[in-house]
Amino acid sequence: MEPVTLAAWQDGPQNRWAFQHVRELVPSVRVRRSPRPWRLSRQERDVRGVSLGRGGPRDVGEMLETTYTDGFLVLHRGRIVAEHYDNGLEPDTPHLLESVSKSITGALAGALVGRGRLDVQARVGEIVAELANTSFSQATVQDLLDMRAGTRFSEDYDDPASDVRAFEEVYLWRPRSGADLPGDALGYFATLDNDAEHGGAFRYRSVLTDVMVPVLEGAGGARFAELLERELWGPLGAKFDAEVTVDGHGNAMADGGISACLRDLGRLGQLYLQRGRRGARRVLASSWIDDTARGAPDGPAAFAATMRATSPGAHYRNFWWVDEPAGPVLRAWGIYGQNIIVHAPTGTVLVKLSSQPTPNDEPAAAAAIAAAAAIGRFLEG
Repeated sequence: MEPVTLAAWQDGPQNRWAFQHVRELVPSVRVRRSPRPWRLSRQERDVRGVSLGRGGPRDVGEMLETTYTDGFLVLHRGRIVAEHYDNGLEPDTPHLLESVSKSITGALAGALVGRGRLDVQARVGEIVAELANTSFSQATVQDLLDMRAGTRFSEDYDDPASDVRAFEEVYLWRPRSGADLPGDALGYFATLDNDAEHGGAFRYRSVLTDVMVPVLEGAGGARFAELLERELWGPLGAKFDAEVTVDGHGNAMADGGISACLRDLGRLGQLYLQRGRRGARRVLASSWIDDTARGAPDGPAAFAATMRATSPGAHYRNFWWVDEPAGPVLRAWGIYGQNIIVHAPTGTVLVKLSSQPTPNDEPAAAAAIAAAAAIGRFLEG
């Protein structure tokens, strides 16, 4: 394998190693595991032969073999039925989650809302004084959570001059190019302007998740990693430590910088499947899970204005993709092949961690979605 460099560590083949060694490349802070882990029972089944239909891998086994899978986990009715590791990944190895990190951040927001610490209708400038005179001032917290703020931001991974590439330099994910960039995230947020009204159409922009970081810290009274540990990772019963990358001033990159272990992601998916409960303990309010699935009254229209809906009523809410509101079927998705899929109609949670060579592989993403439904039907049958 060619040497891993900061300039190209996310792309294949370097990411085959880098996604399991992020803290050796980018400054990171630890999110400590729970002292009382959520015990997951097992009832293993062979799901490799489950058919996925036409237009992609023919079955689950072929999907695992052809889509650069590092880790694969299926829970059904709360039990582990399938678990697969490759490319050196171990059960206790944190793997970069890319934008699955957004959905974890959404869950953290839900924990603070449930405790009465965060009001999603509050204005960003009311919570974060440093953003009071910026383009984010009048955006609501819900505008950020639903990717409906009016922020101008280009997220074209193939364009080296796009906003997302400069943004990565601020977060120390790339070498400094010599451009005149602020020294930290808060300074960078202040340089952005709006090209639409807040509360308008859905537009996917990672930076909105990172603006949530000072909002959550202001509401919760602690830094992001501490909040995540206190409000979610501990109550969830995570068995292993997680990590999150930070800029030079300790600002967490919540949009894609979290690394976590496979089974703990299964626990998070199971928490959503159980509408916020871990056994007798309530971690997230059921109303938060229901709101995520239901979405805003105009959520499907706002989503369809910019995206092709996969099913009637599909939308984006609280940093989760909602493929089927009635199921519901919820999805946390990240580039290079990261997935948590909560398929409530069959009581199934699927987690897939990957190190695909390119950011966006639509056939591989479609295969993971198809796998969750197909495996769920197989197990229910």
